[in-house]
Amino acid sequence: METPRSRPVLFWLVTGLLAFGMLAGATAQLLRAQINVDGMRHLGYPLYVLTLVGVWKVAGVLVLLLPGWRLAKEWAYAGFFFLLTGAVVSHLASGEGPLAALAPFVFACLTVASWQLRPASRRLVLAPTLAAPTHTLGTVRSAADFAPVQTQPQPLN
Repeated sequence: METPRSRPVLFWLVTGLLAFGMLAGATAQLLRAQINVDGMRHLGYPLYVLTLVGVWKVAGVLVLLLPGWRLAKEWAYAGFFFLLTGAVVSHLASGEGPLAALAPFVFACLTVASWQLRPASRRLVLAPTLAAPTHTLGTVRSAADFAPVQTQPQPLN
C-alpha cells in the first residue's frame, strides 16, 4: 500500500541504487578496469567508448541528483535507458546469454522506476495546450452526420 510518505522514500531508494550503479560502472570504465576492457573487446566496441560512456554516466548521475535542471533530467533518464537497453541487446546478440544481460536489464528497470516515481518538482512542466480545433477535417463521420439523400429521380421541368 502506497502512502503519501512512501512515494518519495521509494523514489530516493530507487534513484540512489541507480546512481550508485551508474557511478560504480562509470568509475570502472574511466579507470579502464580490465573486466571492462575485456568486455568491450568481446562485444566488438572500440575502447574509447569506455571513456565516452563513463563521462556520460557521471554527467547523468549529477543531473539526476541535483535540484532543478528538469529538461536535463529527462535527457539523463532517456540516455540511461538507451544505454542500458543497448547493453542488454549487445550482450544477447554476442551470444553471452540472458545472465550477462541481467545487470543492465535491472538498471534499465531502475531507470524507468525512478522516472515514474519522480516528484512533481523534478518533472518537466508542459506548455499549455492549444484549444481543440473546431473543424472536422480528417475526422471520421457517420451516416447520421449527413442530410438524407433522395433516391427518387426528380421530374424535369
